[in-house]
Amino acid sequence: MQRIELDFIGRSARLRWGPRVLLAAALGLAGDMAVSYVQLTREVRSNEAIVARAKPHQSVPAGSAEEVALARDAVQRLGLPWTKLFAALEAAGSDQVALLAIEPDTKSGTVKITGESKDYLAALGYVLTLSENEALSHVQLLRHEVRQNDPEHPVSFSISAAWNEVKR
Repeated sequence: MQRIELDFIGRSARLRWGPRVLLAAALGLAGDMAVSYVQLTREVRSNEAIVARAKPHQSVPAGSAEEVALARDAVQRLGLPWTKLFAALEAAGSDQVALLAIEPDTKSGTVKITGESKDYLAALGYVLTLSENEALSHVQLLRHEVRQNDPEHPVSFSISAAWNEVKR
């Protein structure tokens, strides 16, 4: 049997150039990155100088007193605890009553509810059910009217109630 000599340490000429080519490519890439960094740094400093020299923006002119009051009223309405009011209205709801409008008054802490019912008894029942809810107090039927021009003669009504959750 012949002895086989294997040389694991020896390298061919092709393998000697591979690491050198990779090193040259890495150095070229690092140099390109350094040049890009310097250019971007100069641009940032230039833009910061331009921003520093710029005049501050003019303030927005104040609106009229009426516009300010309307904006304040809208903000107050958005801040109201609508969830409890809607829960109270849904709890009192029935298939005999249809609500048409809910109008809060943030200054007085009241809410006006407009609706229609199939008959006067259904409207009174709705007022009674609302008065038993904790979210509303001082529930009163302001007006009611039987609509004679409609063949079913529904009752149109308005209710006023104090909204217990409204902070005055």
